[in-house]
Amino acid sequence: MQHTQERLGVSVVWEMLEDSISHDPEPSLVDLLRVVVGECHSFEESLAELMAHKVADEHVSRERLAELFTGALAADPTIAASAAADLLASVARNPAYPSVLVPYLFAKGFLGLQVHRVAHLLWCEGRRLAAMYLQSRVSEVFSMDIHPGALIGSGVFIDHATGVVIGETTVVGDDVSILQDVTLGGTGKQSGDRHPKIGSGVLLAAGAKVLGNVVVGEGARVGAGSVVLGPVPAGSTAVGIPARVVRSRSAGPPAESMDQTFDYVI
Repeated sequence: MQHTQERLGVSVVWEMLEDSISHDPEPSLVDLLRVVVGECHSFEESLAELMAHKVADEHVSRERLAELFTGALAADPTIAASAAADLLASVARNPAYPSVLVPYLFAKGFLGLQVHRVAHLLWCEGRRLAAMYLQSRVSEVFSMDIHPGALIGSGVFIDHATGVVIGETTVVGDDVSILQDVTLGGTGKQSGDRHPKIGSGVLLAAGAKVLGNVVVGEGARVGAGSVVLGPVPAGSTAVGIPARVVRSRSAGPPAESMDQTFDYVI
């Protein structure tokens, strides 16, 4: 049943992308739209071409990367399913996106996250050098740095992306929203499991830092510029430096509402 739902999401997103280019055939972008959508026969083929187009350089060709990405998407269908969920989440949570086509082609957070998903697969397969290469390209092209060991769920929205850093043993749940300049990092030179565990439905506001192997519970919020050094209970809000947990009135799931303002009582 879950596999069927994932395939349905991929099919729906692919239809939306095809419909977008037919209704808005921007003449200055005709070659890009043709290569990454118009001439493709599936979402997976399109996504592989798009990622290759974005991260190829003078040493590793677009054609070679397209082959790498195509193989990864075929080996792990959850990559495409997660990408489709990420794309729908991006449009739902950001009013600046008029259609799925805009974040698909241009949003650094969406694009960098999809390249990371392939890097994570390579990392788990023991292809560490290839995984680190993709991490490096994501950092250079999209201004965000996600270690390929990090495990990230689906329906994740990384808004703006600039300055986002996510460490090796980080785990991020489903339906999480992460704004610019967020760090999910360690506290020093420790080895082993040393990075945050972010529950599903969490909102990490702009500039938030979560450091160490600490848990941010499901549906919690971390306020802008806050530094979290200890656990944050599910459904609560943490603010300040160092962050303290406060009670707040929240309008719906924070990752979906994207509400960074709140009234609180210490």
